[in-house]
Amino acid sequence: MDATIAAVIMLGLLVFIAHGLESLFARTKIPDVLILLCIGLVLGPLTGVVDAAKSMGDVAPVFTTLTLVIILFEGGLGLKLKTLGRSLVGATGLTVWSFLATLAIVAPIAHYAMGMAWLPALILAATLGGTSSAVVIPVVKHLALGEKARTILTLESALSDVLVIVVSLTLLGALEGGEILIGRLFGGMVSSFLTAGLLGCVAGLFWSLALHWLHGLKKSIFTTPAFVLVVYGIVESLGFSGAIAALLMGITLGNVDALPRSLVKTHKDMFENPTETEVAVFEEIAFLLKTLFFVYIGISIKLDEPAMIIAGMGITVALLLLRVPVVHASLIPSASFSRFEAAISGAMNPKGLAAAVAASIPLHREMQLGKEGAFAGKQIQLTVFAVVLFTIVATSLLVFLIERGWFSPFSKILYGRYKVNPEPENHEPMALSDSGGEADE
Repeated sequence: MDATIAAVIMLGLLVFIAHGLESLFARTKIPDVLILLCIGLVLGPLTGVVDAAKSMGDVAPVFTTLTLVIILFEGGLGLKLKTLGRSLVGATGLTVWSFLATLAIVAPIAHYAMGMAWLPALILAATLGGTSSAVVIPVVKHLALGEKARTILTLESALSDVLVIVVSLTLLGALEGGEILIGRLFGGMVSSFLTAGLLGCVAGLFWSLALHWLHGLKKSIFTTPAFVLVVYGIVESLGFSGAIAALLMGITLGNVDALPRSLVKTHKDMFENPTETEVAVFEEIAFLLKTLFFVYIGISIKLDEPAMIIAGMGITVALLLLRVPVVHASLIPSASFSRFEAAISGAMNPKGLAAAVAASIPLHREMQLGKEGAFAGKQIQLTVFAVVLFTIVATSLLVFLIERGWFSPFSKILYGRYKVNPEPENHEPMALSDSGGEADE
């Protein structure tokens, strides 16, 4: 069979398989992400049927970026301002504590156990300091979490993407120049967050007006995601975070009906939300991209470097252990977080797109400068790819165990200070809660 025809058939089958796996997850809590990764592993490193480098080549960065942007935008559409106000402090704390803890634990492991110099070790640690939006956002939608906990985990995944990219690039610049400029590091992060957020909000308001005045846009439901991509590209070209801009644009479009008249200085009926049909289309696009993304990650994993695989396993275990105190420091039990939510938050430490992108930069810089091995580029990339695989697998398995209630004895030990059934102010009645989870205790 012709390779092109086989690829087209495979893409079609993946869509059917992914929808079946989503239904399976809803009924049995067996994570679809885990099975998609396994499909990628079988197609790629285990059988060699698909070679990611040859099959996708220069298209891979475009595909991964498209996945990140659409998933962040679609996730932002479902976040409400009232919940954001209650969750932003918790999300910021969880993001910062997790990032700093990762630096403190992973850098020494890379230095003493893997033989890296301190700056490359810090770069490796920084690339692993966030959580994957492409994993977290789709998974938390299916869990019986309170709205506040769900929003905190979603925001953490978005905010940490910026931290990973900005800090990694700054440390790489320090490695090239021989010094770390603390002022530039923090200044770059603050600028990237605030400016990108402002641009995203402005773009969201503009597009909301456009949806009202340019009625022809309603006949083309793909114009909104197309505009999101344009905004992402413009913000990135200006040197700020296009990912944060995409998230804030989604949040703005999803909350235009809550804007005060004094803010917009005109009638609120001039601003329109995306229609239910548009939202459904965004969800389907995000679902399709998520499916292909995780299969691609599985295909891209390299299993022919045993030392890097072992290092990836060790770092994954360390990351899972340090997540427990991070959750305790960030999610206060008195704020009505349940033990189930604490356990899920502890499991939500997967690495993904931002880590993979940041880990590839040192190797690319070595190739550009003709200094092979100067930045430990290959070592960083292979280790991070292994950690991406193992953390996604670990997250998937832990979510499965927690949802089934099989993790309850460990949750009682690790998160005993959280109540099993706290005040239900932010908890939505969902069918998933019938499965028990931590509530079975």
